[in-house]
Amino acid sequence: MRTYIFIFGLLLLSSLYSCNNGDKKTGGEYNITNSATADGENGKNGGLPTIDFEETEYNFGTVIQGEKVSHSFVFKNNGDGNLIISNVKASCGCTVPKWTKEPIKPGQTGTIELVFDSSNRDGKQTKSAKVYSNTQPNVMELFIRCEVIN
Repeated sequence: MRTYIFIFGLLLLSSLYSCNNGDKKTGGEYNITNSATADGENGKNGGLPTIDFEETEYNFGTVIQGEKVSHSFVFKNNGDGNLIISNVKASCGCTVPKWTKEPIKPGQTGTIELVFDSSNRDGKQTKSAKVYSNTQPNVMELFIRCEVIN
C-alpha cells in the first residue's frame, strides 16, 4: 500500500512540475510567429500597422446630470499593414464605445466614439477605454473627463 502511495505522489509531483515548467522562457528568447516582423526589416515598422491618435484625452467641461455626451477620437494608420481594432473596453458601464469595425488600410483614418451617460453621477468624472488592436503595443487607453452638476 505504501508503494502505491509513493508512486502516486511521484506521479503527482512530476505532473505539477511539468505544468509549471512549460511556459518558461530561457535566455531571453521568445517565440515569434510572424517572420516578417521578427527581424524588423520589412518596411519602417516590420510590416505592422500603427494607431496614431490626434488626441488621447478629451474634457467635456461641465455636464448637467442626466446628459449624454460623446466625443470621437480620430486616429490614423501610419504603418505598413492593415489596422484591426479587435475590441474597445470602457472602464464603466456609463461609457459606451463605438468604433470602426473594418480594417483600416495604411494612410487611412478611423474613429472611436465614447458616449458618456452622466445619469446618477456627480462631481468630477474620469472614464477610460482600452483599445485592443494588432499594433505594438497592442493596447492603448483613451480618457474622457468632465464635472457633472445637478
